[in-house]
Amino acid sequence: MAVHYHIVQHDGGWAYKLGDVFSETFRTREDATRAAHAVAAEQMRPGETHAILYEDADGKWHEELARGNDRPEADVIE
Repeated sequence: MAVHYHIVQHDGGWAYKLGDVFSETFRTREDATRAAHAVAAEQMRPGETHAILYEDADGKWHEELARGNDRPEADVIE
């Protein structure tokens, strides 16, 4: 799976966007790009393995093991 952050004009400045979600607004494109690269690097950083419990749309509960080293590739599209 890959995660793509896009640099876009937003709210009188610049932001990075993932799907339909915008970051905070930055004054310059360079500032938004620098922040997006930092977020992409953090997204790929391994973490700890945890058991997770969640309910699906049908109301059924699931338990899974979320592996800390199962991280997506992330990049920034300028």
